[in-house]
Amino acid sequence: MMLKTSGNRHCERSEAIQSRKWIASSLALLAMTITPASAQEPPPVEVDIVGGGIKQAITIAVPAMPGAMGREIAQVIASDLRSTGLFTPLGPGGIGTYPQDQAAAPAFGEWRAAGASALVSGYVDQRGDGRLTLACYLHDVTAGRALGNQGYTVVASDWRRAAHKCADLVYSRLSGQGAFLDTRVVYVAETGPKTNRVKRIAIMDSDGSNHRYLTAGKAVATMPRFSPRGDRLVYTGMLARKPRVFVLDIASGRERLLVPGGAITFAPRFSPDGRRIVFSWANNGNTDIYVVDADGGTPQRLTSAPGADTSPSYSPDGRRIVFESDRGGTQQLYVMDADGSGQRRISFGGGRYASPVWSPRGDLIAFTRIAGSFNIGVMSAAGGNARILTDGWQDEGPSWAPNGQFVMFNRIARGGGSSLYAVPVDGGPARRMPTPQDGSDPSWSPLQS
Repeated sequence: MMLKTSGNRHCERSEAIQSRKWIASSLALLAMTITPASAQEPPPVEVDIVGGGIKQAITIAVPAMPGAMGREIAQVIASDLRSTGLFTPLGPGGIGTYPQDQAAAPAFGEWRAAGASALVSGYVDQRGDGRLTLACYLHDVTAGRALGNQGYTVVASDWRRAAHKCADLVYSRLSGQGAFLDTRVVYVAETGPKTNRVKRIAIMDSDGSNHRYLTAGKAVATMPRFSPRGDRLVYTGMLARKPRVFVLDIASGRERLLVPGGAITFAPRFSPDGRRIVFSWANNGNTDIYVVDADGGTPQRLTSAPGADTSPSYSPDGRRIVFESDRGGTQQLYVMDADGSGQRRISFGGGRYASPVWSPRGDLIAFTRIAGSFNIGVMSAAGGNARILTDGWQDEGPSWAPNGQFVMFNRIARGGGSSLYAVPVDGGPARRMPTPQDGSDPSWSPLQS
C-alpha cells in the first residue's frame, strides 16, 4: 500500500498504515501532513544495538533418544534450541546414542570427549492407550550433574508439542528466562500479484509446523491477534468494502462481528484478562479508540482528539493502553489509563513511530520507527531509552514472545515479498521464521497449557 505525504511516497504496510489506507478510501482522509516532533521536548538518546549483545553459545549434545520417534523428537529439540541463538546443538545426527538406562545417569566422560558442555537425554514410551510419554533430562556435562527433568504425556499426534516442552525446559533452566517454544503464531499469508493479493489468516506452531488456514481468502483479512488464552482471535476483515473487526473461535471456526452495523472498525486487541477488546473506529472524519466487552455490548469511547488514534495495546496489568496518534502533526506514541484519562506522549526521537505493543513483562514497548527505512525498536514503558533492534529496509508490525525476550515482525524485501522474522531484545541477528508463502502481521500466542 502507498501513502502520499507532502509529495513523498512511502511503501507502508504496518498496522497503522493499513488503518490509514482504509480510512482514506472510506472517508477521504488521504491527505495527511507530516510535521517535525515538538521542539519543546528534548529527544532521548537512541542506541542502535543491531548485531550486538550475543552471548557465548552453549554447546549442547542432543542425541537420538531410545524408543520410537526418539530421533525425530531429538531433531525438533535441537532445532528449537538452535533457534534461540543461545545454543550450538550436537546431534542427533553424527553423534552416538545411549541405552535407556543411561538417560538419567549418562556417561559424562563420553559426552565431554564429544565436546559438549550440556546434554539433553531421555526416552520415549508408547503407552497402551495410544498416548506417548517423553521423559526429558538435562545434565551439566562439565560438572557431571543433573540440572532437571520432566515427563510429558501427549496423544501420539502431539509428539512435537512434547519435544517443544522439553526444549523449553532446557532453555528456561540454562537461560534463566521464561519458556516460549511451545507456542503458536498467527499471521497473514499473502499470495498472488501485488495488484490482487490474496490475504488469509494462517496459524502454525512456532517452528512452522502444523500449518493451516483459518480464513478462506475470499475477503482480505489482516491484523490477527490472539486472546490471552490462545483460543480466540480478533482480526480486521473487509465486509461490503469496509474494514470490520471480527472475533474468531479457533477450534470451531465460528466468527462474528465485534460491532454490529456498518461501523468502520480495525486494529483490535484483547485486554490481558480477555474480557474486553480495544479497537479503532473511524467516524465523521475522525478515528478514535474504543473498548467493548469481548462478548458484545455498547462500545465506550476512550479518545476524542482530532486526527487518527489507532493501534492500541494494553499493559500486562490492564491498567494502561499505549497507542499511536498523529494529533500532534506526525505519527507518535501515546499512553493513557485504561479509562481514557491521562493521555500523554512518550516518543520524541527522530522520525515517526507506529504499531506499539506492550511487552508481556511490562517493562518495554516495541514499535515500528519510520525514518527513511522502517525498523523495529523498543523503549521503556515510561518512554525514552529507545533502542533500534533491526536494520532491514522495511521491518514492521512487532509482536512479543510470551517471555518478553524476542520480538517477531515482518520484513519486506526491496525486490518484493514479505517474510516473518524474530529478533532477541538484548541484541543479535534476526532469524527468519518458516512460512510456506509470504507473510505479514504476525502475532505470537501465549504459552500453551
